[in-house]
Amino acid sequence: MSQDPDSDVMAVVGRMLVVSGLIGQGLDQMAAEHGLDRGQGEVLLTLRRAGKPYRLGPSELAESLLVTSGTMTNRLDPLETAGLVERVPNPDDSRGFDVQLTDAGFELVENSVGEHVADEERMLAPLDKREREELATLMRKLLAHLATD
Repeated sequence: MSQDPDSDVMAVVGRMLVVSGLIGQGLDQMAAEHGLDRGQGEVLLTLRRAGKPYRLGPSELAESLLVTSGTMTNRLDPLETAGLVERVPNPDDSRGFDVQLTDAGFELVENSVGEHVADEERMLAPLDKREREELATLMRKLLAHLATD
C-alpha cells in the first residue's frame, strides 16, 4: 500500500517558493526603477558594503553573491558600459584586476540604498526581531544543507 506524500513538507516548500518569488519580484521592480536588473544592483550594493575604496576582486564578488565567474562577467560588462563600475589593476597581482565603484555608481547606490532597505523592511514587517533572527538561522541551516547536495 502506497503512502500519501507528506503534505506538510510540500506545503512548507510551496510557501518558500511563493515567498521567494514575491521577494524577487519586489527586488526586480526596485532595480528596474534605477535602470538595473537585480543582479547588477547586487553587485553595486556589495561593492558599497566593501567600504572604501569600494573595490573587490571579481572572485570575491562572485563568491559573495554565490554566482559563477561567467555570471559575474555578464553582470559587470553592462555596469562598466554604463559607467557605474570600472576594472582597475589589482595592487597585489599585476596580472589581475579589481572591480571598483565609479563616482556615478557610488552616487546611485547612496541615493537608492535607503529605499532598498525600506523595501526589504516592508517585506519583513510581519516578523518581529526575534522571528527575523530565527528565520535567518533556519535559512542559513537550510542553505548550508542544500549547498552541499
